[in-house]
Amino acid sequence: MWNSALDLIPSPAAWALYFFCAMLIGVSKTGIQNVGTFTIPLFALLFGAKFSTGIVLILLCMADLMAVIYYRKEFIWSEVKTMLPYAIIGLIIGLLVGDYIDDKAFKFIMGACIFISVVLMIWGTNKAKNNKQGNDFTNKWWYSPSFGLLVGFSTMIGNAAGPALTIFLLTRKLKKVTLVATGAWFIMILNFSKIPLQLLVWKNLTWEGIILNLLALPFIILGAYIGIKIVKVIPEKEFKIVILALVIISSLMLMFG
Repeated sequence: MWNSALDLIPSPAAWALYFFCAMLIGVSKTGIQNVGTFTIPLFALLFGAKFSTGIVLILLCMADLMAVIYYRKEFIWSEVKTMLPYAIIGLIIGLLVGDYIDDKAFKFIMGACIFISVVLMIWGTNKAKNNKQGNDFTNKWWYSPSFGLLVGFSTMIGNAAGPALTIFLLTRKLKKVTLVATGAWFIMILNFSKIPLQLLVWKNLTWEGIILNLLALPFIILGAYIGIKIVKVIPEKEFKIVILALVIISSLMLMFG
């Protein structure tokens, strides 16, 4: 089993890439959200799109626990429960769709989910400015359900929920620490819900993958520490610009890389 796990990563360069991606996941959970999304196409390159979701899921769950412990007093539960029922529905839809498509289509849908999130944010922001309605459009009856479905679907298709969720929270005008904390709690609930689904339906959780996850744990911890330091010093405006830029880049990498 040990040798089979090590054989999943064929070269020193691939190991370096794997550990670097694990560190970025830690950074994304406690600091710059969506920098972890940048790793999705890299993991897909290492392991294949669908199989990579099983390996990455456990990495994400470990990083989620670190984030929610550190930010346990900063999250807003009302923002979580608004979308959660719709996210569960989207998760089930993603589970069914992912069981019937090939790896190429799987990767394209990952990128499309992220790109749609960007379009929705740009549209929503412009609508609010043009109508001088501030944040009113986010209170429409369709707003939270739409994002909830997208978050749930995209988290199942490639662990790509971060961009859609971040964009929803950005349009709710949350401060950076509250945004990181609320996003971490929401994603943790979804990620732990996915474990039995991916184990029993997709069957892409393996002992070999868990061994790789444990080897990456020190790098996740390092990334979480770096993320905590970054979020304390980066200004609000630059923080939002950086995470939006990372969303766009990662979506294009998945769709056309």
